[in-house]
Amino acid sequence: MNAMIVLLGGLIILVLGYVLYGGWLAKKWGVDPSRPTPAQEMHDGVDYVPTKPYILLGHHFSSIAGAGPINGPIQAAVFGWVPVLLWVLIGGIFFGAVHDFGALFASLRHKGQTIATVIAENIDDTAKKLFCIFAYLTLVLVVAAFASIVANTFAVNLANATEASNLANQRTAMISVLFIVVAIIYGLATRGREIPTAANIIIAIAIIVVLVAIGYNFPLISLDYTTWMVLLGVYIMVAAVAPVWILLQPRDFLSSFLLYGMIALSLIGIVGASITGDASNLQIPAFTDFYASNAAVDANGNPIIDPATGKAVVNKAAASGFLFPALFITIACGAISGFHSLVASGTTSKQLDNEKNAQPIAYGGMLIECLLAIISLCAVGFVWTQYSAGGYASPTAVFAGGLSQMLACIPGLENIEGIAYTLLILAVSAFCLTSLDTATRLGRYMFQELWVPAGKQMDEVTGARKALTNPYVATLVTVILGVGLGMTGYTIIWPLFGAANQLLAALALLAVCAWLGNAGRNNKMFYIPMVFMLVVTLTSLVMTLQAKCTVLMAGTGDLFAAGVQAILAAVLFVLAIILAVKGAKTIFGKKRVA
Repeated sequence: MNAMIVLLGGLIILVLGYVLYGGWLAKKWGVDPSRPTPAQEMHDGVDYVPTKPYILLGHHFSSIAGAGPINGPIQAAVFGWVPVLLWVLIGGIFFGAVHDFGALFASLRHKGQTIATVIAENIDDTAKKLFCIFAYLTLVLVVAAFASIVANTFAVNLANATEASNLANQRTAMISVLFIVVAIIYGLATRGREIPTAANIIIAIAIIVVLVAIGYNFPLISLDYTTWMVLLGVYIMVAAVAPVWILLQPRDFLSSFLLYGMIALSLIGIVGASITGDASNLQIPAFTDFYASNAAVDANGNPIIDPATGKAVVNKAAASGFLFPALFITIACGAISGFHSLVASGTTSKQLDNEKNAQPIAYGGMLIECLLAIISLCAVGFVWTQYSAGGYASPTAVFAGGLSQMLACIPGLENIEGIAYTLLILAVSAFCLTSLDTATRLGRYMFQELWVPAGKQMDEVTGARKALTNPYVATLVTVILGVGLGMTGYTIIWPLFGAANQLLAALALLAVCAWLGNAGRNNKMFYIPMVFMLVVTLTSLVMTLQAKCTVLMAGTGDLFAAGVQAILAAVLFVLAIILAVKGAKTIFGKKRVA
């Protein structure tokens, strides 16, 4: 495997996909630049705010990326680089980008409302309620997983971590907190001001440089995991109800340049290490087997045994299971992710200033994420021997370790590995933090929609429904459930989140397909992605349910985690089947005018 060839080849294919297939979709669906968007028609200064495309792309990309395009490809690398690359490219162009673009476009044509409303108007209200429950459960899992990931990235562990690791976490936490504070100041200072694009970008980059320098040299915050979980709960509670222009827009705009910088740094490392010859022949296999184990192995492929316990060492950064469905569940955000549909229809659609920008922000944003997934694949390939031996505690460490080592291979940059590692970890935490508060805001939307009867608007409900649709109540419930579940640790939550997230993607594809069909537009490009993702995720849920029931019947292992996952898997399976049947009847039944 030659890292530069994989990177450049993948990039060319993604660009061609955007121009050819993305452009074709825009024509087929009837994207109309002259049509007013919900942000223009319903401007309220809180959720509906017309936003410049480059700023909105920063929010959208930062929100959808999270840890998915990094964790997924690295964990799935145990199947070999060819299956990972093929799913990222094929899935990204024909599945994920279609899903994201379609969700955003459908929301635009439904007054900026969520996919749940699209389902209500094109299938029925029962389907909407079921989807809201499904989406809400998924978002609670997102909040739990990402809150736990961020807290682990920030926390100081005096018992089981090295001094260097704790220092890196302190630096990351300090910079991240500074980002939030400065973002609020920036949002207030620029409110209502017309700042030239070039000046805005230069100011943003200067702010990032200053904040990174201060946080790196003065890591003054030192808190444990539990404290960070509580503080994150308070933060997302406030962030989810605040007007988007105060925090969400400026923070995502500023952090997006950190993320773009991470991608640029990664590209330099991959190309530079390939030119020097250090990344021209990575040892990662093209294909391993149809079944992969997360057992750590030596250079000869033999399992590594811990002499202290006599048990096999586990590669904590690797997935396990059969290629189908594990590959397509593990690689979520780098190929297709249901969470993206909630972002596109929940926050992005309320800020889009022109329909013509839907393709670059939604379709293009997804393909940027695919590029990040390819970068992650190159990173794990560079440290493959250490990775397969279980030498890394997390996919994030693999990502930062591989790319920082690549950069250090370039003449003149031999001493950059330490600072590059810290910056890459920081960028990943920025991904997660952005996805965290966006997911909380979306959870608030979904919880509110659950209590609105068919044919009524949210401001028309009374009594208990009025209390439950209150934005502060809806947010508080979401935060308590998400943070409470996150206290158990993300490793318990992540496997089920993957299946729920991918199944959500299938249901979002189904919803957009139903609307396009009712509207008399071409929807056949949704058939294969929709059916494939349903089959993949339902198969995964059945296997999860079987495995957890086996654990429960044996009475060994973590019974609480097994019980929770078994119940959620069963609930998600039933909800998905009901929604799929209802959607199929709408898509293939008698059409109605939308």
